Amino acid sequence: MYLEFEVRRVLCKNCGKVKRERLDFLADNPFYTKRFAFYVGRRCRKETIQDVARELRLDWDTVKTLEKQYMQAQLAKAGSPGPKVIGVDEISVRKGHTYRIVVSDLVRGRPIWFGGEDRSETSMAMFYEHLGARKSQGIRLAVMDMWKPFRNAAAEHAPQAAVLFDKFHVMRHLGEALDKVRKAEYARLAGQDRSFIKGQKYTLLSRQENLSEQGRKNLKKLLAANKRLNTAYLLKESFGQLWDYRREAWARRFFENWRDSLKWQRLGPYEKFAEMIDRHWDGIAAYCKPENKVSLGFVEGLNNKIRVIQRRAYGLRDEEYLRLKILTCMLPEL
Repeated sequence: MYLEFEVRRVLCKNCGKVKRERLDFLADNPFYTKRFAFYVGRRCRKETIQDVARELRLDWDTVKTLEKQYMQAQLAKAGSPGPKVIGVDEISVRKGHTYRIVVSDLVRGRPIWFGGEDRSETSMAMFYEHLGARKSQGIRLAVMDMWKPFRNAAAEHAPQAAVLFDKFHVMRHLGEALDKVRKAEYARLAGQDRSFIKGQKYTLLSRQENLSEQGRKNLKKLLAANKRLNTAYLLKESFGQLWDYRREAWARRFFENWRDSLKWQRLGPYEKFAEMIDRHWDGIAAYCKPENKVSLGFVEGLNNKIRVIQRRAYGLRDEEYLRLKILTCMLPEL
C-alpha cells in the first residue's frame, strides 16, 4: 500500500530560507511511516533482521534502520535512569578478550548503560560520568563480581554505596574448584575407577534438581564410587545456605564451620576458594542486611538474554545496534 501526498514548503521571513513542513507520522526514512517502523521494530524483538526483511520484502539495511528508530523511541519513553541499586557485569563482544560493561537497574529490572572499552576501572568510571555526580550519589547498593576495578570505581564515584558480590559469580568460583578436584581425581585414578568420572563434568556441576533421571543415576553412581568427589559435591551443595542467613554473625559461624570441614580432606582448590571468600567477606556478608535483599538472578538472566541476541545475529559488528538491543531488551513494546 502506498500513500501519496503533497508537502508544503514555506518561506521563513526571519531567516529568508525555504523550509519544508515537518510530518510527525513519518519515520526517519521518509519512505515509511513511523507506525510501520514500530511494527518492524516489534517483529525484530522476536525474529532476525533477515527473516523480517524476507517476509516484508524489504532491504536488510532498511529493516535495521527502522528497528533502530523503534529502539531509540523506546529509550526516549523510558527516560533517563536514576538507579538506587545497580548490577554490574561484563560481556564479551568478540573473540580476543574484548569486553564491554553492562550496568542494570535492579529495582526496575532493566539495563541502563552499555559501554566502556574493556573491563578496566577507567571504563567503569565512564558509567558514573554518564550518570552524573548527583545521581551517582543516590546509589545505595552495587551488585558485582569480585573484579577489583569495579570495586575501585564504585569506591571513588559512589562511596556511599554498599558493595554486594553476586551469589552466582561466587558459586561459579566454587564450581570451578569442584571441577579441579574432578580433574585431579581423574588424573590420579586408573582403570574402572577412572571410568566413573569420564564424561560426567556437567552432571557433577549441575544442581541435582536440574538433572534428568539418567543424570541423577549417573551422579549417584559417581559419588558412590569416589569418596573425595562425594565430599566435594556435598560441600558445594551446602555452601549455598550462606545466603539464607539474616545476621552476619550467623553467616560467619556457618562459613567458619564449612571451612573447618575442609581439614584432612585434601581438597586444595576448596581451601583456596575459602581463602578468597575470607578476603572478600564484607561484600558477601552485605546480603545479610534486610535492605540489601535484592534479586540476584536478574544480572545472570540478562547475560543469557544477551547471548541469545548475539547468537541470533551470528555476531553483531555494529556496536551501536548491539547497545540498543541490550538496553531495550527488558523494556515494554511500543
